[in-house]
Amino acid sequence: MPFSNPGTEEIRQLLREVHTIAIVGLSPNESRPSFGVARGLQSKGYRIIPVRPLVDEVLGEKAYPDLESLPDLPDIVEVFRAPVHVPAIVDSCIRLGIKRLWLQDGVVHEEAAQKAQAAGITVVMNRCMWRDCAQLCGTRA
Repeated sequence: MPFSNPGTEEIRQLLREVHTIAIVGLSPNESRPSFGVARGLQSKGYRIIPVRPLVDEVLGEKAYPDLESLPDLPDIVEVFRAPVHVPAIVDSCIRLGIKRLWLQDGVVHEEAAQKAQAAGITVVMNRCMWRDCAQLCGTRA
């Protein structure tokens, strides 16, 4: 059975329930899409946790090299990495007990998304969290 995203209402509810977003692959480069999305989400009141090796800080938040290094579990993990990296990220989410995963526009890995769903993780794939937040949540916070 092919992967399918949650419906619009479920996505809206998810975006209203989460407060902390670990962004895997968040770039400190202001011209990168991940930076713009993170800045937009931060402006809506979300706490951003950068997950990227060899970076100390992004958008005023301490960065961590991987999900296993986070001091606390985030409400959701958002992925800005090539699809080839998604299975390992899903494995980390399952191991850590993270219950929500968002794969940004262009990040598609059907098998890994299905594995995450089978483990009880809510998965949104190939959608932009910032765009969905702006369209579905208005002035969140």
